[in-house]
Amino acid sequence: MNNFERYLTLWVALCIVVGIALGHWLPGLFQVIAAAEIAQVNLPVAALIWLMIVPMLLKIDFAALGQVGQHWRGIGVTLFINWAVKPFSMALLGWLFIGWLLRPYLPQDQIQSYIAGLILLAAAPCTAMVFVWSNLVRGEPHFTLSQVALNDAIMVVAFAPLVGLLLGISAITVPWDTLLLSVGLYILVPVLLAQLWRRRLLRQGEAALQLVQARLGPVSLLALLATLVLLFAFQGGQIVAHPLVIALLAVPILIQVYFNAGLAYWLNRRFGVAHCVAGPSALIGASNFFELAVAAAISLFGLQSGAALATVVGVLIEVPVMLSVVYIVNASRGWYENHTQV
Repeated sequence: MNNFERYLTLWVALCIVVGIALGHWLPGLFQVIAAAEIAQVNLPVAALIWLMIVPMLLKIDFAALGQVGQHWRGIGVTLFINWAVKPFSMALLGWLFIGWLLRPYLPQDQIQSYIAGLILLAAAPCTAMVFVWSNLVRGEPHFTLSQVALNDAIMVVAFAPLVGLLLGISAITVPWDTLLLSVGLYILVPVLLAQLWRRRLLRQGEAALQLVQARLGPVSLLALLATLVLLFAFQGGQIVAHPLVIALLAVPILIQVYFNAGLAYWLNRRFGVAHCVAGPSALIGASNFFELAVAAAISLFGLQSGAALATVVGVLIEVPVMLSVVYIVNASRGWYENHTQV
């Protein structure tokens, strides 16, 4: 992880300040930006999100799916957490904290939108940042690559139905046309283009691919930060009026991360999985594809929605929280290996 990535939370915090200030000083400009949309897709934001997502998907090698069988127990645990536990546990935590316990302290007209944003955040497993976390816990690289490739393949077909189900259960109206458009625009098409680009680069050699990835890495993060400036420019009034919103939205996200990481880690231990697989499995199980969540929230509910703000809170706390999980995994390695069930 380079210094820019290490201090991502600081840059996100600065984007909050800059976005709120710009939204207050230049409201007319951001009204023009908000109006630049086609079929409920905001064009400036869509362009920024593509700059975020495509460089990350370029790292994924779907040929790694052939290695899935080598670590089937770790793969099984991670799939169980990512698709059977995390989205549903986040929906439950959203209902419990945002819909009930913390409800009196939040804008009442945004409660359902906040819950929707939390669901979107948990419905897609993390992709690119997982490689950073896996490296920090000395994870098995082939497991990480094959797990991420498998999750991305599943996400193409499972994201929309899963989100539709959970939003329906939450009594939130599901705009299916917009949801399916988001899946196509922010998952299917970028995956196909990234894989075609990857194959073309590999014809020139591995060095060509690595060079392009190195150059695009900062572009991806800068696009993320620019998107956040836009989001907070539109959300500024709500945040100033309700300064505790961000802290309160962080509560279910934090609980969800530690719960899912701990459950994945424990299950891997019970099944006798090597620590070099259990570590990245726990991290993949806990982290979120927040770029996709932000994109989907904007498309489904709008730039000024509580859903968009809830997904941005996920970005805000992603790095420090995941680094704390990395620390726990590394610190507990001796305990894990001494007690692994065979």
